[in-house]
Amino acid sequence: MQTSYLRAVKAESLKLKRSPVWLAFFALPMISAFFGTMNYKMNIGILKSEWYSLWSQHTLFLCYLFMPALIGTYCSYLWRLEHTRHNWNCFLTAPLPLSILYLGKLTQAVRISILGNLWIFTLFFICGKLAGIQSPFPLEALEWFLCGTLGAVVVCCVQLLLSLVIRSFAVPIGIALAGGIFGLYMTNHDYGMDYPYSIYCLGMRANNPNMEISVSTLVVNSLGYIIIFAALSVFYLRRHEIAAN
Repeated sequence: MQTSYLRAVKAESLKLKRSPVWLAFFALPMISAFFGTMNYKMNIGILKSEWYSLWSQHTLFLCYLFMPALIGTYCSYLWRLEHTRHNWNCFLTAPLPLSILYLGKLTQAVRISILGNLWIFTLFFICGKLAGIQSPFPLEALEWFLCGTLGAVVVCCVQLLLSLVIRSFAVPIGIALAGGIFGLYMTNHDYGMDYPYSIYCLGMRANNPNMEISVSTLVVNSLGYIIIFAALSVFYLRRHEIAAN
C-alpha cells in the first residue's frame, strides 16, 4: 500500500513538472503582505496591538479571497490533464486503486497549501521586523498555522471534487472565490464552523487574531468534511470507471 501511494504521488509530481501554477502561492501572499504592512504603518496610531494588528491587515483579503482561489486553481490544474487530453482511460486503468490515485492528487494539493501557509507566516515575521515591531512573536501563531492548515485541507478536498466533476478549468476557481467571499458572511453570522470555506479563515483567525474559537469543534468538523468530500470523489471515480467500461 505504501509503495502504491508513493508511486501515485510521484506520478502526479511528474505531471506538474515545470508547471508555473505554484508561483502564485508565493506571489499573491507577497502582494497581500506588502499592502497589509503599508496599511499597518500608515495607521499605526490606531493599530496599537503590534503583531496582532499586523496580522489583521495581512489576512484581510488573503484568507477570504486569495487562498481559496489559489487552492481552487491548483486543484483544477491537477485534473487538467485528464479533462483536456482525454487521459481518463490511462488514469482509470492504472495498476493502482482509485483511492490511492485520488490520494496522490490530494497529497499534491495539501503539500502546496502547507508551503503556501509557511510562506504566509514567514512573510508575517519578516514584515513585522521591517515594520519595527519589538515585542515577542506571538506564540498563538503556531495554533493559527496548524488550524489554518487543517482548514486548507478541507478546501483542497472540496475543490478536488468540484474540479473532478466539472470539466471547465475556470468554473471551480470561480466557485472557490465565491465560496471564500460567502465564508465572510457565514462567519459574521456565527455559521463559520459549519461552512467548509470558513474553516480555513477561522483557523487562521483572519482579520481578527483575538477571535475565540473551539479548536476541538474545528478539528471535528474539518475531519468530517475531509472524509465526506474524499469519499465522494472516490465514489465518483468508481462510477466514472464503470461508465468508461
